[in-house]
Amino acid sequence: MNLKEQINKKNLPAHLAIIMDGNGRWAKQQGLMRVVGHENGTKSVRQTVEACAELGIQNLTLYAFSTENWNRPKLEVQTLMKLLVKSLKKEMKTFQDNNIKLCAIGNLNDLPKKAHRELLDVIEKTKNNTNMTLTLALSYGSREEIVNVIKELSVKVKNNIISAESIDESIINKHLYTQNLPDVDLLIRTSGEQRISNFLLWQIAYAELYFTDVLWPDFTKENLYEAIINYQNRERRFGKTSEQLT
Repeated sequence: MNLKEQINKKNLPAHLAIIMDGNGRWAKQQGLMRVVGHENGTKSVRQTVEACAELGIQNLTLYAFSTENWNRPKLEVQTLMKLLVKSLKKEMKTFQDNNIKLCAIGNLNDLPKKAHRELLDVIEKTKNNTNMTLTLALSYGSREEIVNVIKELSVKVKNNIISAESIDESIINKHLYTQNLPDVDLLIRTSGEQRISNFLLWQIAYAELYFTDVLWPDFTKENLYEAIINYQNRERRFGKTSEQLT
């Protein structure tokens, strides 16, 4: 039985998030420029998106570019933005063939105009697709997201739109970038690093974390299947005891 056949389709993560790490190190190991690593990483994105669509995973969020990534060398940032535009155009057929809806979260106004325009165009053209929601986190930082929620709620309290006493988890959820997505069930990070890097801090409160040494450009469908099988073999208690779950 191959890995895909071992997956229980009735126990898939409703929301899978991935920190796609290791493009630069992959390129360095090959004696190539970092940007070549990013270019090769797009192949893993396509494989992962297709695999999730085939399995029936409803929501996939990819950490594509963080707020901190703007501090990288100018040439690398420019290349990443050009690669984003190129990938969006190239993957349109994949989105439509697999009935995938594209969304994006983050401070999107920081993106170069051409990248922003192309992103919004693909979002518009795929908005009625229903098989899976693919969300790209671009110019995204979770702390910034939470700070923005606090500011927004503070203004609403000040203007008597809501009361401070009425603020609970559901109210906060409705003000996050991810308001239309369920909490993350499984978070995967590639390249051997074992940290969250300011990604979906609120949304991963009860997520299962899976770290792999595989660098992102080498990440295949089989690596994804391994992560999902590992997830399915875990007991998710959400604060309860094992006895309470049986």
